[in-house]
Amino acid sequence: MAFEYNLEKQHAKGKLHAIERINAICDKGSFTEIYANARHQCTNFGMEKKEIPYDGVITGFGKVNGRKVAIYAQDFTVQGGSLGKVHGQKIAELIKKAIEVKCPVIGVNDSGGARIQEGVDALCGYGDIFYQNVRASGVIPQISIVAGPCAGGAVYSPGLTDFIFTIDQISHMYITGPKVVKQVMFMDISDEDLGGASIHSQKSGVAHWKCSNENECYEKVRKLLDYIPHFYGDNSVEADGAKFKFNEKKAAKEIASVLPEDSHKGYDIRSVINCTVDEDSFFEVMAEFAGNAVTGFAKVEGKSVGIVGNNPGFLGGVLNCDASDKIARFVRYCDAFNIPLVTFVDVPGFIPGPQEEQKGIIRHGAKVLYAYSEASVPKVTIITRKAYGGAYIAMCSKHLGADFVYAWPKAEIAVMGAEGAIGILYAKEADPNVKAQKAQEYRDTFMTPTIAAQRDYISAVINPEETRASIVSSLNILSGKTEMNLPKRKHGNLPL
Repeated sequence: MAFEYNLEKQHAKGKLHAIERINAICDKGSFTEIYANARHQCTNFGMEKKEIPYDGVITGFGKVNGRKVAIYAQDFTVQGGSLGKVHGQKIAELIKKAIEVKCPVIGVNDSGGARIQEGVDALCGYGDIFYQNVRASGVIPQISIVAGPCAGGAVYSPGLTDFIFTIDQISHMYITGPKVVKQVMFMDISDEDLGGASIHSQKSGVAHWKCSNENECYEKVRKLLDYIPHFYGDNSVEADGAKFKFNEKKAAKEIASVLPEDSHKGYDIRSVINCTVDEDSFFEVMAEFAGNAVTGFAKVEGKSVGIVGNNPGFLGGVLNCDASDKIARFVRYCDAFNIPLVTFVDVPGFIPGPQEEQKGIIRHGAKVLYAYSEASVPKVTIITRKAYGGAYIAMCSKHLGADFVYAWPKAEIAVMGAEGAIGILYAKEADPNVKAQKAQEYRDTFMTPTIAAQRDYISAVINPEETRASIVSSLNILSGKTEMNLPKRKHGNLPL
């Protein structure tokens, strides 16, 4: 039977309808629906009398920027977008088919949760989806959009995917909602404060992007798909290598003046990144979370690369638990889909103190070490200023398999800063003038890239203006790099 979409019901809430969302993401006229006639088989609580068109979720295939994608959108106007067995099977089958035909899968989540009338069958539906999410991981990109409520078990499908987009004042994700929180913890809290877009983009780190409205969200999804391979082994992101803009003179002038005279002062690492990648190509990921680290995609001579950097403009660029998780997760994604990595290093170390130690900085920091060591993609590292202690090693040093490591002339590569080192080496020295003299000697002798270069830990000491050319040259040399020859094993044990 024909069914009229209830567009006005969604519009009254300031939201687009499921079909409108699909059409906003896909190229015009490209969407083909599948499983439209699927219906539930539930007979409990009078459900046999209820007609639930397409079981509350629209599924199918379309195109984004001319390339095939699988896409589904839950329809909140149909039984609250609740997930029953057939609803879950439709999504799971779509993901399975996307794996087979090698295309990204995009999910628009807007659901009241499990369909209670179906009991354990609803849980079966979630389980089917989770299983396919895991099968698809590293095979095809999985993109989740939270465009309404996403509660309980429903949050774990987005949680298993590669990227999560949220929309301000519309997205709400949580394991247990405000009513349960009040009942169990006697706490009044709103949907927004418990699991809104700002919470997950700034505090929890669950969301990768927060968008101001739905249209901005869908445009960013389309943009992301221009940067990433559409399946493992896809080299199409390198196809437009001749079409790029880069103002060499302007970039050289800007990058030469980035570092402050005082090495204790911060600066924004994005200013360095933007001087080395194609013009206006840096597409930041998780921009609002763990500001001491910067991650994102960019183009270098038209080819996609993954960018990681410490940001001295926020907490001095120190590595803490959140920054470590952010970096490790991004590095592993790039490695999974063979996206080369460019890392900018200016890090004073791992953050000290009981708070981060008790949160598990050892465990979280180990994720960075593991991710970079495991990554077999081309890896190019630029040390702009500080590279101290274990954080120097962790940030894609040669010791973790970096292919090329470049250092600017003012780079400081050492176990720790001069003041800290002299405080230990000359702990019994009372004269502050002697300590200051020794600190300067330490800087001149040990805190330069010279020793690291002599030991073959650095490929070359370069001027800031040479950074772009060094990156381009390195990536061209590494273009045929094959995967590492690892000992035979099932898989490693990432320190989660």
